[in-house]
Amino acid sequence: MSEEKEQSVEHFLELIKRSRRGKFKVYIGMSAGVGKTYRMLLEAQALMRSGIDVKIGYIETHNRKETVTQLEGLPLIPRRKLFYKGKELEEMDLKAIISLRPEVVIVDELAHTNIEGSKNEKRWQDVVEILNAGINVISAVNIQHMESLNEEVERITGATINERIPDKVLQMADEVVNIDLTADELIDRLKEGKIYDATKVPLALSNFFQSDRILQLRELALREVAHQVERKIDTEIPKNIKLRPELFLACISTNDASAKVIIRKTARLSSYYRSKWFLLYVQTSRESSDKINLASQRHLINNMKLATQLGGEVLKIKSDNIAKTIWETAEKHDVTTICIGKPRFKFYQVIMKTAIFTQLLNKMSKTDIDLVILS
Repeated sequence: MSEEKEQSVEHFLELIKRSRRGKFKVYIGMSAGVGKTYRMLLEAQALMRSGIDVKIGYIETHNRKETVTQLEGLPLIPRRKLFYKGKELEEMDLKAIISLRPEVVIVDELAHTNIEGSKNEKRWQDVVEILNAGINVISAVNIQHMESLNEEVERITGATINERIPDKVLQMADEVVNIDLTADELIDRLKEGKIYDATKVPLALSNFFQSDRILQLRELALREVAHQVERKIDTEIPKNIKLRPELFLACISTNDASAKVIIRKTARLSSYYRSKWFLLYVQTSRESSDKINLASQRHLINNMKLATQLGGEVLKIKSDNIAKTIWETAEKHDVTTICIGKPRFKFYQVIMKTAIFTQLLNKMSKTDIDLVILS
């Protein structure tokens, strides 16, 4: 009992900490030069005009003219200076930020590795401390710095990415905003000298800034932001009011011809909605492996393989109550649409022998689950 009380106290403390924590906004992009820092500064200017106490904790303009212009009038927290290997270097002053306690602080280069001897190894760890102090943070990062995408990014770019952030950092964000450009727009910005000095442009064009690489990184960035939106919907919006993603359940029997139609049409529907789908086969006692012929068994196995090849997840459940099993499976997996084949007489015989089919229809009438009969 004391252990339960302890867990309850810990949970309550966690809720208090979460309510006191600052809000966290992250601008993400497919590469350098898309305009993340520029957008952060635009937002900072808008916040300041609205009377919000906003300060620049760390910004990296890369001497881009349009970005430098947006710094005008924004209060900067001086960087701390320290010596490392005989050189004077600058770092974000974490202690000063927490001491000054602005309402909002701008912290660029989220994946940056701090100079040896700093309190934290990584800048994202500094950001966590700032958030825990109740200060709101706006930051920015490129998609190639995500830890889980490291191998995929290195395969695309052919470059080793040493500075990375754990995926949990992005998951902490209250808002993730993708700064998107087409590959052509980004390359035009590069050629116009808006990203790097003119002397670096030819090398950049032959390496990182190739159209096919940019397109792949753009897809990764778009996919990541979509994933973050889905995660927030799942965790923050009550189940009874949120829009559920389409999720299909294809139901087949040992009838080979109709099963193939159901599988292929359900796969097409799921492809259209870019959604997940399941294949369900309910094995009744009359269809146990020792009671159906080898040809039917072979067709069933082949149909399950076909479903897998088309992206479906196969579910095989033993039950003599087909309608009830379909319903329970749909509820368990949060299915939005049940797909069945055109009923044959035998199908009606199976489901009409019990009151379950009536119950199934009654339940469906009270929910948002659709029933589709595929011809």
